[in-house]
Amino acid sequence: PGASSVLQRSVSQHWGLKIFCFAAVAGGTTMILDFVIPQKGCSLLEAYERWRTTADPKVCCDYSLHMAVTWWDDTVKKEMETLVHEKGVNSFKMFMAYKDVFMLRDHELYAVFAQCKETGAIAQVHAENGDLIAEVRIWISTFLNLIIKHSVLILYHTDCFSSGRVVFGEPIAAGLGTDGTHYWHKDWAHAASFVMGPPLRPDPSTPGYLMDLLANDDLSVTGTDNCTFSVCQKALGKDDFTKIPNGVNGVEDRMSVIWEKGVHSGKMDENRFVAVTSTNAAKIFNLYPRKGRIAKGSDADLVIWHSWMVISAKTHHQAVDYNIFEGMLCHGLPVVTISRGKVVYENGQLFTNPGAGRYIPRKPFAEFVYKRINQREKVGKPSAVCREPYTGEIISVRLCTCFVFYRIQV
Repeated sequence: PGASSVLQRSVSQHWGLKIFCFAAVAGGTTMILDFVIPQKGCSLLEAYERWRTTADPKVCCDYSLHMAVTWWDDTVKKEMETLVHEKGVNSFKMFMAYKDVFMLRDHELYAVFAQCKETGAIAQVHAENGDLIAEVRIWISTFLNLIIKHSVLILYHTDCFSSGRVVFGEPIAAGLGTDGTHYWHKDWAHAASFVMGPPLRPDPSTPGYLMDLLANDDLSVTGTDNCTFSVCQKALGKDDFTKIPNGVNGVEDRMSVIWEKGVHSGKMDENRFVAVTSTNAAKIFNLYPRKGRIAKGSDADLVIWHSWMVISAKTHHQAVDYNIFEGMLCHGLPVVTISRGKVVYENGQLFTNPGAGRYIPRKPFAEFVYKRINQREKVGKPSAVCREPYTGEIISVRLCTCFVFYRIQV
């Protein structure tokens, strides 16, 4: 089945939705899920309507929307409910990074999580330590700027794991296909083209490790976080790396990169490839079986897979002047992409027009997610213990405060 690219980001920053969708279908993706990211204090509903107004006449493949929650009060809570029940938005993104811009505090995160649970939505989290990053950036900018001029410093984020919760891990194409060693490249433009948040890890073994986790179902689904900037735009940070716009390509390359690093390498079979690029995303975001499946009654989204190619900015359809996978040999690529029964891409030629795509609303309480949640709550619900009351002696205990002093010799 045609792929669903789960996590995109503000695709109109440098190039339009039209070209973005062309690149998606050229890469075998027949549906995208993009982010609406309102500024702090701005209405979520108004941001949604603006994005629909912009996107509907331009998209050439099917799409749906995640909504970012960048601030919190009762107004946001009500708008989340309206988005779920009236606008077909069943997923909300929260940032633990980008302090004073998009970042939510812990009590706000908890409130959003509770509202997601109440409305049957999916909670998505950009998990970093925004306070720590802000402090480190201030320190670096103040004391080390002269030393690190014309280079890129990497700030790491911590990994988070599920502890008995229903959590789905999603690596992106960049993390599966390349690594952060490029940040030390002597060509500034080359190094800057890989700048993204969170940054790629400099350990070259990381992509292989992530692919192992993806193949073995420790990670569940793949996306791209596609957000490209030209070299000239990246040059905003030529004298201060903290000002380099964050974002890389991937929407056209994702499936070929995962095939190369996963299937061709022998780490996963073709069925697992379909699951992590299409079916799992459709199930998590309640698009299945309309999407992510080849069957009667499903949308006829298909990809014919064959041949080989070398990835290059000279031949890709993405409107950006570099490619972070430049020179990668891939032993699989889409030769034909079919959207709802219509050929939209074949042998390098696009056969679709702006406006041909449709907005796909998504219902809450995705069975793939909430069936497990409901069952866990059912079996984990506290129950009373029937026993005889205590009838023995009761002794009063006098509480006292004890102080312990340590003598330290220097």
